Amino acid sequence: MFDQTKQVSLKGTVKEFQWTNPHAFIHVEISADGGTKETWDIELNSPNNLKRQGWSSSSVKVGDKVTLVANPLRDLTHKGGLFVAVTLADGTILGDATRAGGGPVNVPTVP
Repeated sequence: MFDQTKQVSLKGTVKEFQWTNPHAFIHVEISADGGTKETWDIELNSPNNLKRQGWSSSSVKVGDKVTLVANPLRDLTHKGGLFVAVTLADGTILGDATRAGGGPVNVPTVP
């Protein structure tokens, strides 16, 4: 479902954070080419696993400015991906410790 050989960096605003089972989701709105807005749906681990990694249901809030790193969906007809890391506006980095390379990475921003 996800292309784990690729990573994309998405800089935008959190539109929604779903702290739900079986997986949490961050929906982030980014500026695409031509100034249009698009929403990317990023799938995370389960809330139970995220709690063990130091997350809470308020770690990410609607309106937060973030930079997300994700493995994109193989089918790019839908904008989405598998969570790798997020950098919050204050510089805090939250990553998925269960995945290799879950820390910050240097990849190009996707429009």
